[in-house]
Amino acid sequence: MPIVVNSNASATEASFNLSKANDALRKSLSRLSSGKRINSPADDAGGLAVGYKLNSTINRSYAVIQNSQNALSYLQVQDSGLQTVGNILDRMSELRIMAQDITKNSGDIENYSKEFVELQSQLNQISRETFNGISLFATNTSRVDAASLPNLTGVSDTTLSLAVGDSETPGGVPVQYDKFGRNLLTHESGVQTNGSVLLNVVNLQFVLSIGTTALGGANNVDLGGLHNIQDGDTGMDAHSGNVGTTLNQNIGADRFIDRILDVNVSQFTMAIERLADMRAENGAEQNRIMNAIQMLQSNVTNLEAAHGRIMDADIALESTRFARQNVLVQASASMAAQANQMTNVALMLLG
Repeated sequence: MPIVVNSNASATEASFNLSKANDALRKSLSRLSSGKRINSPADDAGGLAVGYKLNSTINRSYAVIQNSQNALSYLQVQDSGLQTVGNILDRMSELRIMAQDITKNSGDIENYSKEFVELQSQLNQISRETFNGISLFATNTSRVDAASLPNLTGVSDTTLSLAVGDSETPGGVPVQYDKFGRNLLTHESGVQTNGSVLLNVVNLQFVLSIGTTALGGANNVDLGGLHNIQDGDTGMDAHSGNVGTTLNQNIGADRFIDRILDVNVSQFTMAIERLADMRAENGAEQNRIMNAIQMLQSNVTNLEAAHGRIMDADIALESTRFARQNVLVQASASMAAQANQMTNVALMLLG
């Protein structure tokens, strides 16, 4: 091997190896400190692209799980309301039977009817319950002018309830019609003939109709332009009967007695059967959503495992690599120092 002064190939090679070892050591250190195998696109461009896609899918899946859990909470609150409705219907049917007792005088029946009326009011309150501002039972609400409804036809698959929209009587229920052909009746309203009403389509309305329908005569509201509200299969006329313009009519014991005695026990049976169907539907939806959540959670688990295999660093492997590169760096640095001393041999020969 010639001895030269102007160049030092050994030192150059040692420096190159030291640089490579330093780069490998830096990469291992970066992976160990971050816990990720891919810290830049240069590490694995294809793997980084797949990892981003998987991460996006995982985030969306978590959002869907959250939405599903909110829907489950909604159904649970709704079922709680339905359970309360069932308890109220049981008590109302019990009161109706007790009111038939021939040993009870009018005062006793009036006392039963007062509780009956309060339970009606509670049913109406339940129908207006919300979950985060979303109605638990109403499916659609729109404001219309009462005088602009001369005919409503084809109502065969849902229940239509006309509720007072006048600010002076919030929450009143002046007119109601359901698909099973119950009476079109009014009570507890002070809206005038030209007043506006709310047209509500309520899923729970048939069950709640016991609380608002067939429980009194049309004594307080002039129905004006409302004519021939018809079912898709069976027609029914709307009548004003005993019309008054205000709410100043007195409600005495006879009215309370009529209120409870006007309800047939069969109505409670039908309402409870419908309520049972609704709770069954609610339970089926809860089970469906819970299964969907479990499936999503299983998918997320598998996606996270796939994402980890691509993006995460193997700490055991990287620790071994780090130790090896650390030794190489030290060895390369030592050899570079030795190579730099080789030019001293030329000085010794010249001296």
